[in-house]
Amino acid sequence: DGRIEPAGNMAAIEDIEDLITQTDGPITRIPHTQILPKIRKKRNQSKTEVSVDSPVNCDSIIPGTQKVFVKTWGCSHNNSDGEYMAGQLAAYGYQITESKEDAQLWVLNSCTVKTPAEDHFRNEVKKAKESGKHVVVAGCVPQAQPQANYLEGISIVGVQQIDRVVEIVEETLKGHSVRLLGQKKQSGKKLGGARLDLPKIRKNPLIEILAVNTGCLNQCTYCKTKHARGDLGSYDPEELVARAEQSFKEGVCEIWLTSEDTGAYGKDIGVTLPELLWRLVDTIPPGAMMRIGMTNPPYILEHLEVSYYCSTYRNISWLIPPIF
Repeated sequence: DGRIEPAGNMAAIEDIEDLITQTDGPITRIPHTQILPKIRKKRNQSKTEVSVDSPVNCDSIIPGTQKVFVKTWGCSHNNSDGEYMAGQLAAYGYQITESKEDAQLWVLNSCTVKTPAEDHFRNEVKKAKESGKHVVVAGCVPQAQPQANYLEGISIVGVQQIDRVVEIVEETLKGHSVRLLGQKKQSGKKLGGARLDLPKIRKNPLIEILAVNTGCLNQCTYCKTKHARGDLGSYDPEELVARAEQSFKEGVCEIWLTSEDTGAYGKDIGVTLPELLWRLVDTIPPGAMMRIGMTNPPYILEHLEVSYYCSTYRNISWLIPPIF
């Protein structure tokens, strides 16, 4: 019933207001006008005027806004890899420049077949460091010797990881060192490499360099490329035909088929080089050409006769076999 029971010899309280006796009187409240806020003294700080047009210095990195210098040494396969890397970087927003001085980052795509090429690569890495440039290296040299002293702390794009160059460049510009050296596999079987439909900046806009496979079946003791490119890994004929068709639509008038050993193409996936050639000649428009290069005698000799008939199809008038 709302009644509060007495405790001890206290009288019963009918209402909460009974707690205030008549002698207590009303509560005196202080008028708001008499309350004076405490004023904190401001510290003397010098005001700096910033112009709207003046650059703002900050430590953050905005990906895709820097200039990148791309340099490639070596075979046609390596040049194709360099074109793919430049194309991806440009598609992401990076500006590909011919000027080393203007570039914030250098991508150096190396070759290990000959000592002079490797020496040039090593010297460029040294120059980049001395110039305070960010550096990303690629190609056969760092793939085969990632622990080389002059590559310490430098980001590496593996020969089968060129489709991830944008990620590596972005992290390198942030000051990180990233190394992706693994092989691409599907169901435990080595693939030819990165996708063939990636963006590309061709050094010669009229020539498409098409790597049909990577690695080889031999174990030559003198060959350092084997350590870098590894065992044979072939592209599916459908991928190669699609890339050829795309290239001709983009204005290419010549296709170079290349790899470390084109004659061994398909032995790992159950197809042969002549089977691929029969498919590709159907994609060649009038006036265009196809060239086959980089092969070893043990595998191409068994295909010479069939390759000759492929070359006479559709008025392709000559075939130059490799001479060793």
